[in-house]
Amino acid sequence: MCREIPGFSFRSAESLKMLAGLVREKYMMLDLREEQAGGRVCQDRFISIAEDTGADMLYSGYYEQVPGPDGGMQMVKHPVIDCQAGALRDDFDFGPVLFFRTASFRKAVAGMPDDYRYGALYALRLSMDKIVHVNEFLYSTVPADRRKSGEKQFDYVDPKNRDVQIEMERICTAYLKKNGAYLSPDSRRCVRWDETGDSFPVKASVIIPVFNRCRTVADAVGSALSQKCRFPFNVIVVDNHSTDGTTEILSAIAASDARLVHLVPEVTGLGIGGCWNYALDHCACGEFAVQLDSDDVYSSDDVLERIVVEFGKQDCAMLVGSYMMTDFSLEPIPPGVIDHKEWTDGNGANNALRINGLGAPRAFRTSLVRRLRFPDTSYGEDYAMGLRISREFRIGRIYDVLYYCRRWEGNSDAALGIEKVNANNFYKDWLRTVEFEARIRYNKAAMPQDNSVK
Repeated sequence: MCREIPGFSFRSAESLKMLAGLVREKYMMLDLREEQAGGRVCQDRFISIAEDTGADMLYSGYYEQVPGPDGGMQMVKHPVIDCQAGALRDDFDFGPVLFFRTASFRKAVAGMPDDYRYGALYALRLSMDKIVHVNEFLYSTVPADRRKSGEKQFDYVDPKNRDVQIEMERICTAYLKKNGAYLSPDSRRCVRWDETGDSFPVKASVIIPVFNRCRTVADAVGSALSQKCRFPFNVIVVDNHSTDGTTEILSAIAASDARLVHLVPEVTGLGIGGCWNYALDHCACGEFAVQLDSDDVYSSDDVLERIVVEFGKQDCAMLVGSYMMTDFSLEPIPPGVIDHKEWTDGNGANNALRINGLGAPRAFRTSLVRRLRFPDTSYGEDYAMGLRISREFRIGRIYDVLYYCRRWEGNSDAALGIEKVNANNFYKDWLRTVEFEARIRYNKAAMPQDNSVK
């Protein structure tokens, strides 16, 4: 039986509660497809797996109808990934068809605040005890959003989505509190940084890992060397065995400016995180290590000075600025300024488990990150470090634009295929899983022990 419900929205708690009161079957399916592409959903398979596993919620891979090379339409597989314990981001790709055990659905929405206008589905899936990924392709659809990966990745920080993000943060924070992974604002530990025992040749070092960026690296290095500071600084470029002329460009600049420390690791195969560790361990590294990607440039010549000053003012272990999205010629492009205002001093450490990044430029106290170490990967290494630091230490913020993030055809994330997008998302979900579990253990260890004799 079909019934139209005026004003119904899957994002609204009120609508989901209304729906829960209408369903009488053991299982129910939410079909969010805008166009069904003529394909039916294998409901029998969902029911069979639900019976076999006792799942509360199920989802599967699917086929997408997309333009083919000959101008016609073709069906291509759209795989989805497992939902790990740390998959707390609100944009997890379950696909447009969600299958539920009705009793579990009804219980979840009954406990949902009535005022959720945007995040009801997010709150719903966080309430499911057992979510099963059916590793098959059970239906087809026409994709509603055909933008490239590089165009989608900043949607969550678009200013027009601010109200949505506030509600999503509220939902995620409630979930962390329920599961013992919430970090209270007063849990940030202060450290006497002058007692770490490390000594440094300069106050700050700009760190630039690079591989084959002959078109952009001179701009990045020039931006770093042009900084005007009241303290000594240098620029450490870790040249990861470039083969396109990048090495020669860097050697020429280093020959004319001793502040450029051009390093080529003895070993090959380092990821970006490994290059960071290599720079941090070097005797030339300064007290503060400040990030600059080889594609990008600072917004002015006082960025480094401002960052170091704010470390002192905010007494933090890590500092994150804001940046502007631009084209190769530094002309602003949508969504413009990425200021990560979803990071607040009181709740940023918790909201970091929901979002996919912390912003740029990123700067660190070298004495701490030398001990924590970046994972030797070329994706998510900075996010992993930010999560780890925020568990125990304060992360400061500068909301002014300090950095121009240039988008061009050479960006490594400009147009990723679904397999690479899935791999990247799975890795960050895994990082969140590790951190989620670590925070539960951290909170338990911090709880007063009851040593009374029973």
